[in-house]
Amino acid sequence: MDDSVRLKELAQFLKTRRARLSPEQAGLPASGRRRTPGLRRGEVAMLSGVSVDWYTWLEQARPIQVSAQVLDCISRALQLDADERKHLFLLAIQQVPADPSLDENGIGGNLQSFLDKQGTSPAFVTDQRLIIRAWNKAADLLYGPFESMSERERNTIWRSFHLPGVRELLKENWEKHARHRLAQFRAGYAKFPGDAWWLEMIDELQRTSDEFREWWPQHDVLNGPEGRKINYHPKAGTLEFNQLSFIVSDSPHFTVTVNLPADEQTVSKMEQLLLDSDANAPS
Repeated sequence: MDDSVRLKELAQFLKTRRARLSPEQAGLPASGRRRTPGLRRGEVAMLSGVSVDWYTWLEQARPIQVSAQVLDCISRALQLDADERKHLFLLAIQQVPADPSLDENGIGGNLQSFLDKQGTSPAFVTDQRLIIRAWNKAADLLYGPFESMSERERNTIWRSFHLPGVRELLKENWEKHARHRLAQFRAGYAKFPGDAWWLEMIDELQRTSDEFREWWPQHDVLNGPEGRKINYHPKAGTLEFNQLSFIVSDSPHFTVTVNLPADEQTVSKMEQLLLDSDANAPS
């Protein structure tokens, strides 16, 4: 859809949602008869926590920047249902919003079952912020332990630049990996311009990592898997994987990454790691 057409569709959609909602339904005092039905622009702006001018520009189909956080505020102010909220996000920023009905990690039983069935292939799920939200045992043994890690430590951009274990696991391949992860992070940031979480993360990485500070201005962008990966595990030794990534169709804010053993030696080493873990697990 052409941008001008999309913005006009967005403007009309907002107007119709505003028109159907009375002040009383929005929790505002009744104000007598109105020339037109529904809420005024100023009332929607107030309920959304944005300026009247900014919201007016949105309904005038002007090409202004909109964050997912603000769209969520507008969605709540207009009392949109799940389908309307998704439609709002697609029109405004051309992406599907996170599903608020999901649990904290947002991972359903079917997706976790899929991860667990990958066996010797380390597999995990990341959200749009590149935070690891679910994993299988192989991934936990190789890249974890995730249960004892903070959300920051499970963020793949943060861990790439700050966790010593990542550099030890990748050795001479660390820079290639870190640049790839940064390019993914840059591509993801384009979907959330001005979002507070992204700005805070970028600022902190620039302050705390010399490499990130040097590479970030280069504006490299990239989506997709890394391809061939070589890991150096302190117990299993050299492990080689071919990486596969795909978006979950019914939860498009999640990406599944599966590292498939590239040879029989890696399969055998991963099997041994899993067996040793089971043997050492508390009974």
